Amino acid sequence: MVIGVTMINVAPGKEKEVYLRAKEMKYVRELYHVFGEFDFVAIIEAPNLSDLNKTVDEIRSIEGVTKTQTVVGAEI
Repeated sequence: MVIGVTMINVAPGKEKEVYLRAKEMKYVRELYHVFGEFDFVAIIEAPNLSDLNKTVDEIRSIEGVTKTQTVVGAEI
């Protein structure tokens, strides 16, 4: 199991659309609207790094997403 924490920046006015689309993704376990440098934080739990990367790519492809930054951890 691989865990990713992805911070997401969104164009103004696109927050609700991005939230609704990202929340429905298979490996997105939690999604928080945050205040500060980023607009959202997604907790992604995937069976392997490849699926985690695909999920981050899906998030990046959502209209309105302008930037992402991901940190990855693995269960020990």
